[in-house]
Amino acid sequence: MPPADTAGLRTWWGGPLDAEGLALASVGAAAAALDRYTGAAGRYTASPELTAAAFDSSGHLRIAGRTLQGFAPLSGFRRTRDGWIRLHANYPHHRQRLLQALDATTTEEAEAALRGMDSLEAESALQARGAVAAAVRTRAEWQASDMGRAAAAGPWIVLDPQVPDGPAAGAATQGGGRRDIPQPGGNPRRPLAGVRVLDLTRVIAGPVSTRLLAALGADVLRIDPPALPELSDQFVDTAFGKRSAVADLGRPGTRAALERLVAGADVVITGYRGGSLDRFGLDTASLLSTRPDLAVVTLNSWGTDGPWSRLRGFDSIVQAASGIAHLYGMTDDAGWRPGALPVQALDHATGYGAAAAAVTLLARRRESGAGGSARLSLARTAEELFRLPPNPHGLQALPSPEYRTVASSYGELRYVGPPLLVEGQPLDYPGPPPPYGSSAMDWVPDGD
Repeated sequence: MPPADTAGLRTWWGGPLDAEGLALASVGAAAAALDRYTGAAGRYTASPELTAAAFDSSGHLRIAGRTLQGFAPLSGFRRTRDGWIRLHANYPHHRQRLLQALDATTTEEAEAALRGMDSLEAESALQARGAVAAAVRTRAEWQASDMGRAAAAGPWIVLDPQVPDGPAAGAATQGGGRRDIPQPGGNPRRPLAGVRVLDLTRVIAGPVSTRLLAALGADVLRIDPPALPELSDQFVDTAFGKRSAVADLGRPGTRAALERLVAGADVVITGYRGGSLDRFGLDTASLLSTRPDLAVVTLNSWGTDGPWSRLRGFDSIVQAASGIAHLYGMTDDAGWRPGALPVQALDHATGYGAAAAAVTLLARRRESGAGGSARLSLARTAEELFRLPPNPHGLQALPSPEYRTVASSYGELRYVGPPLLVEGQPLDYPGPPPPYGSSAMDWVPDGD
């Protein structure tokens, strides 16, 4: 991860880890990738004030005047016989799996069951039933585990270009079945105009990456499954400037439409648990065998190696497992309890890293004519946070964000913009979030 820009506001959240440095470095990586893509050094920069606001975009968003819904009642830290465990039950199907695994019907019954189990015992039982949970570990416990060692391996962004990095005879490799990459246009605020991004992501990290690509002019089409709809407030926060379709990828007719979308795409970004999209031909190897010039970016919670590589996870769950929750714990009149980062920093930083990876692969494709892949994980981003040195700067007060408003099908939205400056000026999204599932499974024709 590149070092964070220390000019201007530098410490606004505080705490034992340099979450501000992680935020600035991840946005800085996206800015550097855009400079390379456009050939204009220094045009795109990370703004500390805008970064601080963007990493808390859901906290600032107002939908028709109301705040967003927070964690569900069953989500959060719960006591066990020997410590603590973190649960995630915001989605109804995850809540149901948690209750079934604990033979409970209410939150109170689930809590009582957990108090009779050790943390690792509860973690194993819940994960075996497809529920989302992690024991609260110390940093040393995580580092000593097989999953902790796997999460720490390799670079933050694993790039696998199809050809060696650097200029090559790109024109010679462009051929049948491939799509010419659009050149950056004359508008530096929309350098990705004409670029098509197939967005197969959910929750926060992946949608944050594609939200930034949409702000930069890309045609972003997000597809969600009908049986597991996205949480409405979460969708609104991360869908600015995109299009939205709902489709069952397992249906034969939908598979044909999906193949047409892949054939016309420039970037495919997936954000589901490891292996869950393979049966649809959406694994990296299958995509690149069909379209060697694609930029394929995958992100998930736990990475591709280690015993949890196929498990579900969320930012809060990774914080619990990796030692962040223990490090941010505190003692009050009720005793010690674990804590959390002030924002979903792992999600957002991973999202901006994924955007940086996509733009880097697009730049390489124009240089060489071939595509490639990149992968990231929330667990690896947590390791990057721990590797940052302590922030020596004193705590500074955040300025009031520059709020914008826009009419939408959800009511008037008050929101904060992207974290980038373009030639020193703030960027904005090209439009509000679309009505959920309102778009066709097709690309906007070039020139529209």
